[in-house]
This record gives sequence, structure tokens and C-alpha cells, in this order.
Amino acid sequence: MAEFGEIDGSSPSNTGDSVALPSDKTDGKTQCEVSVFNGDCGIPADMVGSQSVAVTLPDSPGLETANNSSVGLDSKSGIPRRSSIIKDGSRLHKERKKTVSFSSMPTEKKISSASDCINAMVDGSELKKVRSNSRVYHRYFLLDADMQSLRWEPSKKESEKAKIDVKSIKEVRTGKNTETFRTNGIYDQISEDCAFSIIYGENYESLDLVANSADMANIWVTGLRYLISYGKHTLNMIESNQNNMRSSWLGDLFEQADANNSKHISLCAAVQLIKNLNPGLKNIKIELKFKEFHKSKDTVGCGVTKGEFIEVFHDLCTRPEMYFLLVQFSSNKEFLDTKDLTMFLEAEQGMAQVSEDTSLEVIQRYEPSKEGQLKGWLSLDGFTNYLMSPECHIFDPEQKSVCQDMNQPLSHYYINASHNTYLIEDQFRGPSDVTGYIRALKMGCRSVELDVWDGPDNEPVIYTGHTMTSQIVFCSVCDIINKYAFVASDFPLILCLENHCSLKQQKVMFQHLKKILGDKIYLDPPSPEDSYLPSPFDLKCKILLKGKKLGTTCISSEGEVTDEDEGAEMSQRMNIEADEQQSIPLKKFQLSKDLSDLVTLCKSIAFKDFPTAFQSQKHWELCSFNEVFASRCANDFPGDFVNYNKKLLARVYPSPMRIDSSNMNPQDFWKCGCQIVAMNYQTPGLMMDLNIGWFRQNGNCGYVLRPAIMREQVSYFSANTKDSVPGVSPQLLHIKIISGQNFPKPKGSGSKGDVVDPYVYVEIHGIPADCAEQRTKTVNQNGENPLFDESFEFQINLPELAMVRFVVLDDDYIGDEFIGQYTIPFECLQPGFRHIPLQSLTGEVLPHAWLFVHVAITNRRGGGKPHKRGLSVRKGKRSREYATMRVLVIKAVDDIFKTAILPLREATDLRENMQNAIVPFKELCGLSAVANLKQCILALSSRLTGADNNPLLVFNLKDQYPTMEPQGLLPDVLKKVVTTYDVMIQTSKTLLENSEGAYDRILLTQKAAMEFHENLHDMAVKEGLKGRKLAKAVESFTWNITILKGQADLLKHAKSEVQENLKQIHYAALTCNLSKDGPSGSTAGSESRTRPRSLDAIPEKATGEDELSEEDN
Repeated sequence: MAEFGEIDGSSPSNTGDSVALPSDKTDGKTQCEVSVFNGDCGIPADMVGSQSVAVTLPDSPGLETANNSSVGLDSKSGIPRRSSIIKDGSRLHKERKKTVSFSSMPTEKKISSASDCINAMVDGSELKKVRSNSRVYHRYFLLDADMQSLRWEPSKKESEKAKIDVKSIKEVRTGKNTETFRTNGIYDQISEDCAFSIIYGENYESLDLVANSADMANIWVTGLRYLISYGKHTLNMIESNQNNMRSSWLGDLFEQADANNSKHISLCAAVQLIKNLNPGLKNIKIELKFKEFHKSKDTVGCGVTKGEFIEVFHDLCTRPEMYFLLVQFSSNKEFLDTKDLTMFLEAEQGMAQVSEDTSLEVIQRYEPSKEGQLKGWLSLDGFTNYLMSPECHIFDPEQKSVCQDMNQPLSHYYINASHNTYLIEDQFRGPSDVTGYIRALKMGCRSVELDVWDGPDNEPVIYTGHTMTSQIVFCSVCDIINKYAFVASDFPLILCLENHCSLKQQKVMFQHLKKILGDKIYLDPPSPEDSYLPSPFDLKCKILLKGKKLGTTCISSEGEVTDEDEGAEMSQRMNIEADEQQSIPLKKFQLSKDLSDLVTLCKSIAFKDFPTAFQSQKHWELCSFNEVFASRCANDFPGDFVNYNKKLLARVYPSPMRIDSSNMNPQDFWKCGCQIVAMNYQTPGLMMDLNIGWFRQNGNCGYVLRPAIMREQVSYFSANTKDSVPGVSPQLLHIKIISGQNFPKPKGSGSKGDVVDPYVYVEIHGIPADCAEQRTKTVNQNGENPLFDESFEFQINLPELAMVRFVVLDDDYIGDEFIGQYTIPFECLQPGFRHIPLQSLTGEVLPHAWLFVHVAITNRRGGGKPHKRGLSVRKGKRSREYATMRVLVIKAVDDIFKTAILPLREATDLRENMQNAIVPFKELCGLSAVANLKQCILALSSRLTGADNNPLLVFNLKDQYPTMEPQGLLPDVLKKVVTTYDVMIQTSKTLLENSEGAYDRILLTQKAAMEFHENLHDMAVKEGLKGRKLAKAVESFTWNITILKGQADLLKHAKSEVQENLKQIHYAALTCNLSKDGPSGSTAGSESRTRPRSLDAIPEKATGEDELSEEDN
């Protein structure tokens, strides 16, 4: 079986500067079964290695060249003159030859207009035609010279029949969103970004195609949409829109620089002007581009003219992916008007209640041309400016300030913590410095460590004992803490005091702490009546000392306590192997009562085991676990560890064996609920990326509220779960890596010179069930503007604990080099098209280095055969999976839980029926599961106009549930849309009307069961349960309560989802002027009849309609 991209057993030999053309030898071939792989879209390796990220056009007649000398071109605009397109199409069959070009500039042409797309289509390209029988055929597709027909070859049919009339095309649909694609056996092997479909004819047949690259797919989609929108007026539209705003804007800038009105400026000035407009470009590249243009025109040594300046800017600063995105939402124009932009902001970027005034503000802020600002148009450059602005950063701006509930007990939060804060290198020989504290506190750290020892001149010093680290004076560290403690955050700071001083120097320590930190130290004793620690809000601007404390019965000025000495533990572990934390004997030392009294809410004690802790540990007592012992607890007692951390604080510090100050994975302990996971801030890398990324949320205040399932008193959660979490609805994260900008050469990499071969890893970090990674293909020799165009999907089972990490690496045969990364909590992701600022290994922002991505989050999968659809499988009631109650073997309690069986089934049916009804409606709209209902209505809107220019369907918005009302006889495909829509609305209505009853019955069962909670142990003993059976009964009780809470929450969320869906339908109907009475009493459809046909999808044909005949190959 031949792979995609192979004909007659060999790969098409595309060069980096030309589109692959089949040789005469292959013209006679008929069909070839092939398989497709996601990511490379069948593109051969030598094509991936192209020097330019731009899509390159073949060097053939009718296409623009560097000096515009081709007979068929307008020398001013670069638009093909009519004579160059409208000519005998037979030359296309005879003159298609493979071409090789050894010049990288200026013959390469970036796709940035409909003219470029039409040019490429007229010349043609190889596409793969996908059939419902899972066969794939290599065909060469091209647009006829008169732009009236789309042809392909070879074919069994006569040449005049192997074509589609452009006038018969109803829609061009992107992605794998037709029945042929969805039910295809090779669905998962076809790249979403390379697939597109042409819906044509009165029966809405589909021609399903796969391009060799996402760029080529975009070219065909954009060009065809222009043709079906403007028909014979396409060239007029192209000519009227050809970069007018860009040219006038750049012309104004040029004239400002040309102060002497000499019609040219110096090369240096031109380079600097472009550098100012695009700071990420290198001066040498801009200068080289100008020189190559001069050389091609034999004008070496002259200044730069306005035309040359505009052309170089166009070549260097145009991003093809931005152009394709713009025309997708611009109703086939070269700009976005306020209505287009409003739809884009609402439907794609997830902004709520966007008015055209809001869009106008965006245009005024980001559109560089005066013409665009006056007319309310957003050009390609303005659109690019907007998408690269802070407004389109991937990080949710709401999370840039404190946005979580800060009134919960301290134990309910993850706390940003530092280990050996005073070190700036390794923990065995490295130097100590106060800058370690400054750095950590400025980064939002809320727990720092002070390892204090006797020093000279009766001054305590800080360093790692039993090592060769240098020393710093204790009082200077106190000064630094006093100065920087609350610079980054007002919430409490914990000082982890490892006290190894004599009583004499302990007295000095006490004096320094009281004198320097004074009233900031929290001294109120804990209340025995309380069960939990105070909240971060209650402790704002307070410093908590964690350390050893004398017993309440001690009345003398000092007493004996056990020593905490991580340094001694490290020095012993250098020579012995021991896994048990308690294997190191603890020694005693004398503690000053004055120093002891400064410790109130964080008394250090040794951990023995979980049963002892549950029985006797007080909420103000804190245990420290070394990494090895904590890992053992997490593996052997995952449930106990989570329950322990619901009320008590746990601090985990790196293994003493990490003498190089490397870091542990904080996620290993966050998943157990451990609040204080101390990190070596001086050591960059993946683990610190996770820590820094995690605490970016909630305003980087150093406190992050833990997931509810880890806080609730009665809830079941296992830290090592490799499946979905009880009561938590999994989310699906859809990420498309589109492109990169200005990737720097990796530090220390010299083997390849300045060449960068980047690829991107997308990593998911969280509970074991969520951990995953995917990578893009490598883009060879292009670090400046690589195009990836690859989509990935991840299932997230516990969204509250998940993080996404984007890593860019340089592909090298010796060893892949790190370029940059960005780590973000899942909950902080903004949906839509977003830019990601890359950071260096040490956390600094890399200048002008970006990833451009698209993010969508759904709760359903879509596409593919039913057995591959995962969550979106429309299961019948018999095969539907329902939440179950576990049996405790305690009759009274089991009888209570049995009352929840029916309402749980009802709740599941209400949710599943509603969500399953939405999937086919999206599919009929030609959209994937990623789309929202607002996008679905927008996709339908422009295809609902009849022959008399009146709408075929309108929405009656008077009722709570919008209904579709036909305005006459409907085609079969629209009848199916109405039927599917009615089912969706009916299931939504059923959910809203019945969810409250089911919700109340579930909560009633939960409340009744909780009355047994306190006496559960005694009841189990009376039933004869003991040992493991007793523990199992308690676990089953917790499981059942978690299921009841979770299912009630899911039903509540489903109700909110329905309400949001109804709002989206209502808003979209008004926006598209499809309301029965119009937006303000006007006739529905009055505006839509005057607007060009949009780029969005229309309903596809009903399932089961005839596919292309076998003879149509």
C-alpha cells in the first residue's frame, strides 16, 4: 500500500520553491489506495525543508515574478491581467513541468491576497480525493483559465465531465466535516488542517479533498470562496481591494521619512523604518532583501523608492496565516468591517456582549491606516496588530489579579514555596546570598527557608549545615524580608526556621526578629475550639514562623526539642541508602522560650503515620516530608494523604540526595493535596516552569485554591487515578499550533550556525490520567516565521489541577536544543486565536518570540466512526453508563443511597440527551464539536436565502425556546436541519423543566446520608465489620457522597449550558437578521440579502445521499 504523497511507488519530488507537478509518466495512473498521517499532510521531507515559510507559487506563465516582467501581470499591483488568465486552458496540460530554483529571494511569493490564491489554483496542484469506501485517489486539480470550472485528472471520465462548474458550488467547508470524512475508515489518519470539502449541485454532493499542506488547503478554500461569492466579478473585487490601505499607510510613512521629497530614502533609513514596524526582524535580513531587489533591477547603489519599500515590507512582514484567517471572517473582503469583527470577537474569541461600537474601538486602536480608521475597516496589518496585542494573550486577564475565594482555611490552598532560599547555586558547595530571598519574594513566593547557625561575633548566620556553602548574616536576611515580604503579595508569608543556634545566639535571633519584623509577626495563639487554620485574607500582611515550639507546660526560659537538620540528613545520605524518613536518628537541642513563643500557627512536628495524625495532630501543627518519603506515602496511601491535607498543612522538600539542587516534580505532591512543595528557585528547568506557571494564576499572589474534591470533608479522590474523576466532567482541549515568530538560536548551539529547525511539543501535566504530550513536525531552516498548522486533542479529567506547557525545540541530530517555553494552568487558557510569549530556560521573556495558536475547550468529542468518537458516542439508554452507588453492607445507610438510583439515572439521561442532540446539529451545519451554537447559526445564516431573496427560515424569538419557522417549501437538506434543531431544543427544554426536581432529590439523598457520617464507624462495627471491610465501608460511603455531589454539580452545569446555548441562538439570530420580526421590527433578512455570501458553512446533505459515482474518479 502506497503512502499518501506517493504515485507509482515514488514520492513527488517537490522542491522548496515549486509546487509538485506530476510527470507525464503518472498521467495515465488511475487510482492508488493510500494512508494519511496527521501533521505532515503527506508533504515530503524536502518540501518541509523549504527556506521560506510562505507558500511559494510555481514559476510559470501568468504568475507574478520578482520584476513583474511576466507578460500576464499588471506591473503596479501584481494582479494578473485578464489576458493572462482568460486564455486557452490547454497550455496547463502541456506545460506543467517540475521546476527548480536556487534563489531564495525575491522569486518567492507570499500568499497574502485572493489574487495569489487564484494564480495558484489556475496553475493547479496535487490533491487527494477521499471516498466513503476509505479509498484515496491522487488527482491533479486546477481551475480553468476562464475561472468557470474546477477540473481534475486523470479520470475515467471524459475531460469535459471530470469537472465541477463553479456556479454549482454551494459551499467550501474546512476540516473533516462531511459525512464522507466522518464515517471514513482512515478518519484519524487525515489531518484536520489539510482537509476541505466542496459541496455542490442541487443534491448537495460533496467532493472531499486533502491537500499536501495546510497552506495549500487554505489557498483552495480562499480562492473558491471568492469565486462562488463574486463569480464573474471576482477580478473586479480583487482589483478594488488590492492592498489599498496598506499601500496608503506605508506611503505616508515613507513620505514622512523622505523629508527632502527626493522620492527615495537611504538604505539605512529604510531598514530602520521596517525594523520599527516589525521589531522582531533582524537588520541584516532587511538589508539583504533590499540589496537583492536592487540587484534584480540593476539599481545597485541607489536609494530606496516608495515602491521598493512597500514591496520589501510586503515580503518580510506579511503573515500568510493571518491573511487566511482574516478572509475567513471578512465575508470575502480584504478587510474586516465592524460587523465582521463583532462576529469574530463573539464567536471565535469568546467575548460577551460585543457591540459594533466595541469593534470600532478595536479598529481605532489597532488599524494603522487613516483610511481604515475613517471607514471602520480593519486591514491585514491592523488585524495582525490586534492578534499580537495583550488582548489576545493566551493567559486569561481575569487571572492577573486575585480572583479566587481567599476566605477559606490556609490548608485549602497551594502555597508557593522555596527551599534553601538563600542559595543561588547548588546546595553542597554553592554560594549563599540575600538575592535569593529578593528573587523568590518578587516572584510571589510565600514560604522561604532560613537555616540558622551560630556565627562569629555572636551574630547568627544562614547557610546549609555540614556543607561547603557560604554564609550570610541572619539580620541582613531579616532586613531583606522586611523590605520585600509583601511587594508581590499581601497574603501571609511563612518563614521556615531551621534553628541550630545556641541559646545565646537564639536570644540574638529573637531580638532581630522582634526589632526588624515587629508587628508583622503573627502572635495570636490558635484556638483549640477551631478545626481549621485562619484564611489567607485573615492573615494579610502577616508573617508566620514555622519552627519548633515548647509545650504549653514549659514555664522556664528554655526547653528541649528535637532538631530539624536537613543538612545532616543530606550528609548522611551521601554514604548510605535509606528510603525511610525516620531512619535518620533525631537529636535533641535546647530552644529558647522567647523564640518558641513566636511560633503560633505553624508548629513543626515529626510525622509518624496517618492513623496517628488523624487521631492526634492539631490543625496548627505542620509536618515536613522529604521527597522520597512523601512519594512513598503518595503511592502506598494516596487516599489517606489527600484526606490528611484537607485540614492539616504538609510541607515537602527535595530529597537530600539532590546535592546539585535539582528539583522534584511538584505535580507529584500537588495531586495529593500537599500545600507547601518547596522548590529550588535557583535551578531552572521543567519543574520550575511548572511551579512558576502554576502560581501565575490568582494574580501571582502565591496562593491557589485547591480543587473542591480535595477540600470537601467527605469526598473520594485518589492521587494516582488513571481514569476519570468521580463526579468531575472531563473536558476536551483542542489546540492548533499555527505558527511561530522570531525563534532565537539556542544558547550554546554552534554546530549549525544561525540555522534553526524548530518543532513544538504540547505537554499536559496533572493527575496521571491527564499526563500526555504531542509534537508537531519539524520546520527545517526557519526560525523566523515557521508554519506548523497542526491540531491536537487532549482529554482533561481534572481540569482544576491540569497545566499546559508549550515547548519549542531545535531539531538537531546531536541532541535537540531548548529554544523557549510557556507554561499555563488549564483554567487560565483563553479560547480563540491567541499568541503565546515564549520564555527562556531561566524564565525571562524572549524578545519578540511568539507561538500563534488556536484554543477550544469542549465537553464532547466529534467526528470519526462511532467506535472512535469517545465521549460523543450517541449511546442508547441500554448501553449508557450511569453513576453507581457502592454497597457498604450497612443496611440503614445502603437503603438511603438506593433512593438516589432513579434520580441519578434521570440526571444522566437529561444531560446526555441534551448534549447528544447538539452533536448532529453541529455536523449538519458543517462544523466540528469545537464550534459553539453561535457559530452554527452564523454558518447557516448566509445560506438561508431563497431564489426570491427572501429568507427560507426565520427564528421566532418570542418564546423562551427559539423555534425555526420555514417561510415556504424547504429543500430536503434544510428540512433535516429543522428536524435536528427541533430535537436539540426539545431535549434542552426537557432538561430545564426537569433538572430541578432531579437535582433536589439527589441533594436530599446526600443530606440524609450525611446524618450517618459521624456514627458510621460505630454502625459498621455493630454490623460486624472490621479491618479491611470496615475501611472499605468508609471508603464506599465517601465514594457515594462524592458521586452524589458530582452528579448534582454536573446537572447544574448542564442547566447553565442550556441557558447559554439559548442565549447564543437568540443573539446569533438577531445578529444575522433572521429574527421573525427583525431586530427592530424590520423584515427579517433585509440586511443579509445585501451582504456578500459569507465564508461559513451551510447544511450538508442528508446522510445516505449518493456520493460521487465510482466513474467520477
